[in-house]
Amino acid sequence: MPRLPLVLLAVIALLVPASAAPAVGTRAKSSAPTFNGGVYAIAHRGATVYVGGAFTTATAGGRTYPRDRMAAFDSRTGKLLDWAPRADGVVRALAATPDSVYAAGDFHRVSGQKRDSLARLHPTSGAVASFRHTVSGTPYALATGNGRLYLTGSFNEVTGQRRANLAAFSLATGVLDPRWRPAADDTVHAIAVAGARVVVGGGFHTVNAVKGTLRLATINGVSGGVDPAFKPRVPAEVRSISLDPAGVHVATAGVGGRAIAYSYAGALRWQRVFDGDASAIVTTGGITYVGGHFDSACLTERNGQKGGCVDGSRPRFKLAAVTARGQLTEWAPRANGVIGVRVLGVNHVAGTIEAGGDFTTIDGRDRRRFAAF
Repeated sequence: MPRLPLVLLAVIALLVPASAAPAVGTRAKSSAPTFNGGVYAIAHRGATVYVGGAFTTATAGGRTYPRDRMAAFDSRTGKLLDWAPRADGVVRALAATPDSVYAAGDFHRVSGQKRDSLARLHPTSGAVASFRHTVSGTPYALATGNGRLYLTGSFNEVTGQRRANLAAFSLATGVLDPRWRPAADDTVHAIAVAGARVVVGGGFHTVNAVKGTLRLATINGVSGGVDPAFKPRVPAEVRSISLDPAGVHVATAGVGGRAIAYSYAGALRWQRVFDGDASAIVTTGGITYVGGHFDSACLTERNGQKGGCVDGSRPRFKLAAVTARGQLTEWAPRANGVIGVRVLGVNHVAGTIEAGGDFTTIDGRDRRRFAAF
């Protein structure tokens, strides 16, 4: 019997009906606030959703309120909360703990107090806490775990101490951790933490000069040592990371974006190719949600020089969902805009998937820069 070409086999496999779509609906909730500028960061503390970005106002319940690049709302009702610290520059990352909200970005002052790119805030009053450091560059991501606040970005010093694009602080004392100091040789865009495992991704070539750590690496969350056994082959710059019990999921940029799943040993499990950058990724309930700049999901892993799909495609406007086997689901809300979706979050209290970015509509309905499904 003649063998079918590999590309044809791939097309047949990807045209098989996908597994049942996730319980998350495609219609965005109308109760969530909207914003007059981009939303770049989402964090959760109980039912409260914190957002950060480039906005200066938030609209909720038919009224518009001043919110200088940070805001919070109740995810159950959509009610905008009084939490309103004022940052004088873009907020690129947020992380929440039971007693604090940490913000990182391009700002120099928060609520009138000097804070160089990094601030700690009270979770209900928004008051600026004493946590104070300097960052010689641009922060991109925050995460917490192992009694630490982890910071990634494009920087070479933190509070006068040498740190190559990665740093950590004690959650108990706020001091820069003298022990945790892995070094990445270029920008680190993303971080995710699960127990003692810290996974970082970006445009770097190596972490701690360890071979096989191109663009993606696993670091011990306490010692800062790199796991030499985790050696995935990542084809382009990593922009976002999500972890679940099965492994590591990444969103990549490049000529045509990709959502890629690896085992914790670094073996490729599956990948999906899009006709534009994949900027955000989250995984819950066995479904991986992807956001980015794309308008189509390719039917095979091949794309052209400009990123376009070569072997056919399905429309997926800035949002898509993929099963645990890498099959595209039917979940396909349509976000507009060029940049599209910048960040995704899983809200376990409200049972929603949240998207932030520069879009202004979802399926033609007004959902300026934030949507919950």
